[in-house]
Amino acid sequence: MAVIHQLPISATIAALLAQLFGVVAMVLMFVWVLHYRGGINLNAENKSHIFNVHPFLMYVGYIFLSGEALMAFKIVWTERWMQKLVHTVFNLIGLALAILGVYAVFKFHSDFNIPNVYSLHSWIGIGTISLFGFQWLMGFLLFWYPRATKEIREKLAPWHALSGLVLFLLMICAAETGLVEIAAYNGLRRGAESRVVNFTGLFILLYGAAVTFAVLYRSS
Repeated sequence: MAVIHQLPISATIAALLAQLFGVVAMVLMFVWVLHYRGGINLNAENKSHIFNVHPFLMYVGYIFLSGEALMAFKIVWTERWMQKLVHTVFNLIGLALAILGVYAVFKFHSDFNIPNVYSLHSWIGIGTISLFGFQWLMGFLLFWYPRATKEIREKLAPWHALSGLVLFLLMICAAETGLVEIAAYNGLRRGAESRVVNFTGLFILLYGAAVTFAVLYRSS
């Protein structure tokens, strides 16, 4: 941690880079699911459109919002309680959309008699979402209502922040393994769609790195 604080960069710069990488990844995700995969629709007759809900929500609704929630204390320039509110609400919305994303892929698997939770990607993903839900609940109970004592909050806050960052990085791992799995399943080798998927994964990775630096670096 001491080495990190000596680096010539601020949380603001890292957060700005995170916004850039995150938005680029989002645009690429839109291009991929809308142009190459035909769109997203949870009730579509074309079952691939149901599956497309999964990667879309897991990044746009889960990873991106969770990253923004982590950076709320660095990029939301207002009172502390408002930063906490943004952090809590963004994480709750992200969790809800992640659950919907999991439902979408389970529905797709059910329609094609594909087993659920059999791959490394699914193990990491389900495990992370479960822990994320537990983390959110404990955070709400400790820091919002009924709220622990000041002494307990001060002791647990660093562990809450650390576990949140670890879970975010596990989300990134789940996304990367998921993109590899999708590319393999669809037989993507070379071509425009393959490059879009690869660049999507690359910018998700860069977003994760930038968010991590923004959280760990000193504020300017």
